[in-house]
Amino acid sequence: MIVDDEADVREFAASFFRKRKIEVEVAGSGEEALTLFEKNKPGLILLDIKMSGMDGIETLEAIRKKDTQVKVIMVTGKKPEEDEACKRCEELGVEGYVHKPLELDELERIVLKELRP
Repeated sequence: MIVDDEADVREFAASFFRKRKIEVEVAGSGEEALTLFEKNKPGLILLDIKMSGMDGIETLEAIRKKDTQVKVIMVTGKKPEEDEACKRCEELGVEGYVHKPLELDELERIVLKELRP
């Protein structure tokens, strides 16, 4: 599942995965992500840290209350070591980070690695 309040980012990432025959759902908000999560239990979530309304950390906290095992990769515009929010993400057990603007090689290296059994 891809969660980002920017439609172009969601569609870019969704297209990347669909071309690789990976089933993808998209959510434009934290609230929408939680609804989809309850319904479909994705194996991996690509979650933007900075979103309007319910931000990525609040969304991650809510997801962790429901499932501590689902893999989550945060999307950030900053380097994790420069972002205070990333420390909270670490505490909540994220698998890693990808950076905006999204780059295909980074998506491939970080996200596809987590999708492999």
